[in-house]
Amino acid sequence: MPIRPILALLALLLAPGCVTTSTASADDRRWINQCLRDNRDAGVRTGVVRAYCTCMNDRMPNSETRSISQWERSHPRERQACERRAGWR
Repeated sequence: MPIRPILALLALLLAPGCVTTSTASADDRRWINQCLRDNRDAGVRTGVVRAYCTCMNDRMPNSETRSISQWERSHPRERQACERRAGWR
C-alpha cells in the first residue's frame, strides 16, 4: 500500500481529537491569560505567574465556570501546591 493513502487515513482518524484539543487549548489560554491579568501587580516575574496559572488551570475540572482567581480562594491546597511548583514562594 502506498504511503499517501496511509497518511490520509491516519489524518482522518486523528482529526476529531485535534478539533477537541484545539478548543480546549483556546479555553485554557483564555483562563490563563485572565489569571495573568489578575496577578499583574503581584510583584512576581511573569514566568512564575504563568507557571502558577498553568498549574492551577491544570488542576481545575474542565466543567469549572469560575476563573482561576475565584477558584483558588476555595482550593487553598491546590493554590499552595501550584505556588511551590511555580517558585512563587
